[in-house]
Amino acid sequence: MKFLENILHKMEPNFVKGGKYEKWNPLFETIATFAFTPKLVTTKGAHIRDGVDLKRTMMTVIIAMIPCLLFGIYNTGHWEMVASTGDRNLAYFADFADKFMNGLIIVLPLIVVSYGVGLGVEFLFGMLRGHSLHEGFLVSGMLIPLTMPADVPLWMVGVATAFAVVIGKEIFGGTGMNVVNIALTARAFLFFAYPTSMSGDKVWLAGTETDGVSGATALGDLATFMSDKPVFENLNGFTNEYSAWEAFTGMIPGSVGETSTLACLIGAGILLITGVGSLRIMASFFAGGLAMGLILNAAGGNAYFDLPAYFHLILGGFAFGAVFMATDPVTAAQTATGKIIYGFLGGFLAILIRVLNPAYPEGVMLAILFMNISAPLIDYYVIQGNINRRLKRTKTA
Repeated sequence: MKFLENILHKMEPNFVKGGKYEKWNPLFETIATFAFTPKLVTTKGAHIRDGVDLKRTMMTVIIAMIPCLLFGIYNTGHWEMVASTGDRNLAYFADFADKFMNGLIIVLPLIVVSYGVGLGVEFLFGMLRGHSLHEGFLVSGMLIPLTMPADVPLWMVGVATAFAVVIGKEIFGGTGMNVVNIALTARAFLFFAYPTSMSGDKVWLAGTETDGVSGATALGDLATFMSDKPVFENLNGFTNEYSAWEAFTGMIPGSVGETSTLACLIGAGILLITGVGSLRIMASFFAGGLAMGLILNAAGGNAYFDLPAYFHLILGGFAFGAVFMATDPVTAAQTATGKIIYGFLGGFLAILIRVLNPAYPEGVMLAILFMNISAPLIDYYVIQGNINRRLKRTKTA
């Protein structure tokens, strides 16, 4: 590796200002900083010096997403087999390698398109602005395909990624300046622009053209169980179709990386141990969702209201949103108290939207995007509250 680093250093004069390939400096800097530690580091002065830079932080998040990615590939292959055979029992006992390879064939193109389009757009803006590509898209490029249905058309992934990078990020100044989460921006764009490709009973499973195979998510199926039957029959029908254990492990239909709460919790452990993730946001997000679920249980009325509160936490993208989306350090609240408020309201609103909006049987995306916009306001009032308390103590003294 030292040999390759020396080669890059020898080539560097050609890419600096006044060099032969000056206009390609952003590309050279991108390759150099991606492969090796940047040479511009703090060496003296009143600064905190740490070996953890943006690149290492982003790589930690990607490592934390690997359990969701691997299980998502397997689960996609599993439900593709259910769709193609029409036999759940046969799919459950099918060969692991076959299901994983089938899932990989479906999921890998989504990842390639996401990174290809996203990095291409970032490179274009880097050339125009004269700076190297930032590491931030390493995470967004993985999150985008993990939040998509398995059978979403690749061109839609490309359009959504380009929209998210340009409108959600670059227009605000690039990495660290975006107001809302990039991956959720891509998903929101597709949800409102092409709703039939993002929700309903014709998506989520590759190969759903097979007769007799439902393509809806567990939450979508829950909505169908609410029709013209007593509440207890609705819940019994749903829990017979999707047990709590299946929902927790992830053996249910859904977006590629969102179905397994277990995989999300493994990722959460990695983020918390390394200090990259925020325990305040994660814990308060789950607490907010549980609180809203208990309130709905007390109100009663239909299958959604009477679904046990804990069940809401293991269905849909709730756990994935709590671990990987709500904790985005750029778009989340920054103050300690603000993180608790931000997370609690995010989880609270996610379940509220999920239950009270029958046209949209999932609320995590909208809840987190709303909280992204509200995060500066939350921090403002937390800081102002601290200032006012200190002023009162000063007057008292």
